This record gives sequence, C-alpha cells and structure tokens, in this order.
Amino acid sequence: MLNADSCYRGRLAPSPTGYLHLGHARTFWVAYQRARTANGELVFRNEDLDFQRARPEFVHAMFEDLRWLGLVWEEGPDAGGAFGPYVQSQRRNFYLDAWRKLRDGGFIYPCSCSRKDLERALEAPHEGDDELRYPGSCRSRINEAGNWNSPVGVSWRFQVPDGEAIAFADRYYGRQEFTAGHDVSDFLIWRRDDVPAYQLAVVVDDAAMRITEVVRGADLLKSTARQILLFRALGQQPPQFFHCPLLRDEHNVRLAKRHDALSLRALRDQGESPASLRQRFADEIEWGRALD
Repeated sequence: MLNADSCYRGRLAPSPTGYLHLGHARTFWVAYQRARTANGELVFRNEDLDFQRARPEFVHAMFEDLRWLGLVWEEGPDAGGAFGPYVQSQRRNFYLDAWRKLRDGGFIYPCSCSRKDLERALEAPHEGDDELRYPGSCRSRINEAGNWNSPVGVSWRFQVPDGEAIAFADRYYGRQEFTAGHDVSDFLIWRRDDVPAYQLAVVVDDAAMRITEVVRGADLLKSTARQILLFRALGQQPPQFFHCPLLRDEHNVRLAKRHDALSLRALRDQGESPASLRQRFADEIEWGRALD
C-alpha cells in the first residue's frame, strides 16, 4: 500500500510511435522501482504529440506491454487522477498558457528558418545531440514576440543566456554542467506545424503533474539543461533527474524502435518471461542509488 503522504512522484512517459523495446522497458522498470522504494506514486502520461507517427495500435501496445512486465501506476489515462488529462494531445491549453508566459517574459522569439536553412549554416551535425545547433539567424526578432497573439505561422525558439553554466546533480551520473550558447543553443518550443515541441510539453506537464523525479535515458542529459531553463522561465522548480545508461545492440548502436526483434512484443511472442527481464534489468543497472 502506498503512503498517501509520500512526496515522491515519478512518471512513465512513453510515445506511441512504435513498439516499446528493451531500452524503454528497462528505463520504465527503473522508474517503477524508484517510485516503489520511495513509497511514492507513479504517473502514466501518453506523449502522443508526434501526430505523423503516433498510432492507436501503439497506444494499446504500450499499456499492454508495460502491464505484462509487471508495472502499475496510480494515475494515467486509464486510472484517472487529479492532474489530468494524461494524454498530451488533450493538453493544448496548458501549452498555450506557457507559450504566452514565455512571450510576455521576453524569453522566446519567432523563427522562420527551415531545417535546410539550419543545415546549410552548420559544418556538420553534432553527433549525439537531439536537435540541430541553431546559429541564431532570427534572434534579432526577440522584440517582435509581443506582436503575436498565438504561436501559429512560425516556429518559436527559447533564447538561451549565452555563457551561463547550467548545472545539475544527476542521481545516476553525478554532477552535469552545460554552457548555454555553446553546448545548447536557442531551441524550439513550438513547431511551425502548430504543435508544441517536446522540450516545452514535458516541462509544462512535469510541473503541472507535480513530478519530483524524472527517470529517462542518458541521451536526454543535454535536454535537461534546456528544460531547467524553461522551468526557471516559467517560475517552476525543476524535478530531480535520474538518467539511465542506454542499451545498445551488438554493433554498439543504441536501441531504437526500429529494432523490432528487441521489442517487448516480439520478446513476449518468443516466450520471454517478465521475471527474467526484470532480473536482467536489476543486474545491469544500480537503480537504487541517490534516492534520498
């Protein structure tokens, strides 16, 4: 039985853009274990803003596969809760409110650069980063932001404070530090197709759902620096972070949803048991560190 007074709140936040693979499963298992060890609560959030790739069958599969693995949660689309809706495509008003706050605070600006424009401005992509480095072509438009009543029509970027060190204590990897303008450049918070970007949506949702610790893959360490800036601009306290080492295939390539043979669905069909997977995850990662 969970302690109703526990202040720990974790989350599971899968995207229904493919079948969950072993890497997802291990990260979500760690999130589940840390919530249980803290006698806390776990929130399930369906991050379905990638409308081009999200599919109803993947929504069904992620619920089914995580339950098969033995995970349970206290709040979510299927369980209800005080901080819903727990589906991102139903939370647009929350994101619009945040966009207005960032606009009024002078933190964001409209950007008309295309992806091709960005690629031409760079010598090469930055390996391991999750978005292209932005050269600042539209930064001078920061004073135009107040003229926009809605984000429709262009992309919107957050202006990072160049030269500032953004540091945090990761609960797995220890101290992390990134320099704004060098390690992270002005990043998208609203896309040209009128969809809130990942960075904004997860910050708004984690704050609104009172998440106290985010457990996710190590590929998002740099995103944490961006999100700390957003939390600060929105007047919110960032949660703690626990970044799990990535699972890799035999070629040392990190697992992705294209690895169909390593999806939970395929492993189930092959006769793999939830208990054996959970034991494998326990052997691979020290999930209990730095919980206090």
